[in-house]
Amino acid sequence: MEELKQELVACRRCPRLVEWRERIGVEKRRSFRDWEYWARPVPGFGDPAGRLLVLGLAPAAHGANRTGRIFTGDRSGDWLYAALHRAGFANQPTSTHADDGLELRDVWVTSAVKCAPPDNKPLPDERDACACFVRRELALLPNVRAVVCLGRFAFDAAVRLLRDSGIALPTPLPRFGHGVVIPVAGGPAIVCSYHPSQQNTFTGRLTEPMLDAVFAAARGVIESGS
Repeated sequence: MEELKQELVACRRCPRLVEWRERIGVEKRRSFRDWEYWARPVPGFGDPAGRLLVLGLAPAAHGANRTGRIFTGDRSGDWLYAALHRAGFANQPTSTHADDGLELRDVWVTSAVKCAPPDNKPLPDERDACACFVRRELALLPNVRAVVCLGRFAFDAAVRLLRDSGIALPTPLPRFGHGVVIPVAGGPAIVCSYHPSQQNTFTGRLTEPMLDAVFAAARGVIESGS
């Protein structure tokens, strides 16, 4: 995993993403003007022996692109790590910087695209360029029994990831929807959730009980092994 991390953080495959992440690291947000931004691809984080994988879209420009740890330092991460704490997967409910003492238990958190994209919208070729890193990441997580997909983008990425890894998915494949659980014979189950973005949490489309229900379902899957 450390070798993969070092290769990942040195990646410059996507010129648009490289330019954007580095420009954000120089221009900064006023409230973070004293920070030295990470401004590189952001590796996954958590328990390498974990049975649960949480897959997001991409690092936030002033979140993980700033802190260097996925889902750390932005409102989406506030929701995610608080939910993981309530579900017993994290030792604390907050995540503000990479050395804040957060520890994850039985879960690995990562993203389908490793660099912050403009408008949170990676292009298809950027998504595809990152696929090899996510595929190798999954191969280094031998105990994964369920993948929580945060949003439709992550769901589509997980479907491609499992198929590319030689895992046969159900036919017809159920559509993405919050709370949908898709058992996968010979591979990890797919558990769907709306993304904890402000667009969803501020509008009430995603509530804390709804997110808690997703992780309760994921807990049920990994404990049962089905």
